[in-house]
Amino acid sequence: MRQLLSVLAVIFSLSVFSPVVGAAEKPNIVIFLVDDMGLMDTSVPMLVDADGNPKRYPLNDWYRTPNMERLAEQGIRFTDFYAHSVCSPTRVSIMTGQNSARHRTTNWIHPGMNNRGANGPPEWNWSGLKKKDVTLPGMLHGAGYKTIHIGKAHFGPLGSEGADPLNLGFDVNIGGCAAGAPLTYYGEENYGQGRPSGVLCAVPHLEKYHGTDTFLTEALTLEAITQIDLALEEKKPFYLYMSHYAVHAPFCSDPRFAAHYANSGKGKPAEAFATLIEGMDKSLGDLMDHLEASGAAGNTLIVFLGDNGSASPLNGTDGIASSEPLRGKKGRMWEGGIRVPFIAAWAKPDSSNPWQQKLPIEIGGIQQQMGSCCDLFPTLTELVDVPVPSGHELDGQTLKTLLTGKPDHAHPSTFLSHFPHPRSDHYFTSYRDGNWKLIYHYFPAMNKRKRSCSLYNLAADPSESNDVAQQNPEKVSSLVRAMTRELNAKGALYPVDDQGQAVMPTFP
Repeated sequence: MRQLLSVLAVIFSLSVFSPVVGAAEKPNIVIFLVDDMGLMDTSVPMLVDADGNPKRYPLNDWYRTPNMERLAEQGIRFTDFYAHSVCSPTRVSIMTGQNSARHRTTNWIHPGMNNRGANGPPEWNWSGLKKKDVTLPGMLHGAGYKTIHIGKAHFGPLGSEGADPLNLGFDVNIGGCAAGAPLTYYGEENYGQGRPSGVLCAVPHLEKYHGTDTFLTEALTLEAITQIDLALEEKKPFYLYMSHYAVHAPFCSDPRFAAHYANSGKGKPAEAFATLIEGMDKSLGDLMDHLEASGAAGNTLIVFLGDNGSASPLNGTDGIASSEPLRGKKGRMWEGGIRVPFIAAWAKPDSSNPWQQKLPIEIGGIQQQMGSCCDLFPTLTELVDVPVPSGHELDGQTLKTLLTGKPDHAHPSTFLSHFPHPRSDHYFTSYRDGNWKLIYHYFPAMNKRKRSCSLYNLAADPSESNDVAQQNPEKVSSLVRAMTRELNAKGALYPVDDQGQAVMPTFP
């Protein structure tokens, strides 16, 4: 009897004090992040007509993404989901739940030099994430998750703590480094390893595929599947950050899909970009199939999104064809630069699953209320009951209600995209509030319209073709004030003039 009681005491102590016991009962989480994929780079109609029904555009018929269609059919897609206009700001926002104005990584991080620009803020966060930072994988690791990073990182420059995802809460890192793009997608070319220029852009950790015909997207998918199996063998829930280098340039044609787009008349770069899209989609399908075969699908949440607007080489950056009906693309102030595809679904819907009961996602739903990349952190930490440290400021809010397909009047209808650097559009902040969108130009002389403020009514003018700022001076003034309050509340850094003085917004 005494021996039995001793055994029971040990079991009780393990169940109470071990952080891993019961961990396998938590839901698995996959963030499937696609580089440079805009809202319209898919066969899934992401926009709706006046009655709220899916509306197809020509680009939906150009791209082939059957697995995105499958994911959307069993979950919910958003028509108005926002990221920042370039990659590193969005990636740090996903990791921290903070807007780029707060975490101050407001531009993409050049791995080898500070790329703030001539009038960019000198103190912007070029060094990216640090070991001490509160991160989503770090918090999930502490809750018993196996945290897996596959693919592109781009959280910090060469030599920084953020260059290695293992410093940021991940248990496993395959493919992640300071690089923001691969040198090549071809295994025959060793993904850039061994080339002199590969110091900045070679993809690491994939030596087993060197000299083979394994396309980069496929190699990363195979590695992800291996890591899923290892986590399941360890009986640990997993957080998989599946961060594809695709569909970022260089536009290396994926030979598995090239025949689908040959002789299209759209040009070789556009055809190659389409093969990258389809290869990414195959990866999604392969992961979904493997989760189903392994029996883990019902307990796995998949969140699919792009990190900024499209980089499609279909036309000039200020045109509409690359993101039709939206204007612009990656790096631009327009909707085509910051609105991205977002789909959330359980890998196998099952209303009897307790985690799906806690987070019921509408099947085949379309959510027209706004969400953003900052919302993933609070949504996922809330789902698995991981408390956010009191000193960590969040800009995102939970998507829980919106994922059910219902409206959430407490969720903000604003999004701030702060870009105090030069690019195709120089030194700007865009601020959406409901149907209104303000674009503030810190150096009007660098802007084609030579004015500090542009204003668009997105409900009436989704392509941002009609600047109505002059007809609505009171609305412009109120939005500039609201934008400035939000920037200051987040501790935003501003561009500087040629004397190094901060250029603050002025009220028209």
